[in-house]
Amino acid sequence: MIIAPEIHIKATGLTKSVKVADGSLTILHDISLLINRGESVAIVGASGSGKSTLLSLLAGLDVPSQGEVFLAEYPLHLLSEDERAGVRAAHVGFVFQSFLLLPSLTALENITLPAELAGIKDATARGLALLQQVGLAERADFFPAQLSGGEQQRVAIARAFITKPDVLFADEPSANLDATTGLKIEDLLFKLNAEQGTTLVLVTHNNDLAARCQRQYKMQAGRFIETDMQGSQHVG
Repeated sequence: MIIAPEIHIKATGLTKSVKVADGSLTILHDISLLINRGESVAIVGASGSGKSTLLSLLAGLDVPSQGEVFLAEYPLHLLSEDERAGVRAAHVGFVFQSFLLLPSLTALENITLPAELAGIKDATARGLALLQQVGLAERADFFPAQLSGGEQQRVAIARAFITKPDVLFADEPSANLDATTGLKIEDLLFKLNAEQGTTLVLVTHNNDLAARCQRQYKMQAGRFIETDMQGSQHVG
């Protein structure tokens, strides 16, 4: 199946269940959505609503128990773990609330690592340019332990954008930061997203942050309870 070129992500009937001591627990129930190329979309819900599980399925980090999920022409639900890893390496960037920087690498080395693994020859030049964009040019040789939380998240955002991903998944990107620093991080995320034309899928419990996106899907107990579809026809 090939989906329309303007549609970047399509999910149909996604269900995710896991085994527990007394049987199985269903985390997601029959989720369907469409995300167009270049859109910014928020998936909103309280802790435990299933939004991070949904992100992991849309990004190919996990596979659904039932249903289909396409990232462009790639049927993630049918691919092996190695094949999904290849799709992510070529097309996807991630920003998480816990930064996930490697402590033994400098800021520049953390940023350039994905580009080097992808065989991008100008990785260092790209990394230095991104450090400049995120306001950390003077911190290139600093290790994560020498950076503040906000600085570490700016490094993580630069790392996410270095391969110029087609789609960026951000999971609570400002949750571990104070309000002022968090707002600066959010501004930076949307600025780089707009400059590179990247599709942004943002998972958050922060309604103010979600409101900055073009559309929202609101979740509760593994289901969509409210969806700003703006003309799209597939609702979970």
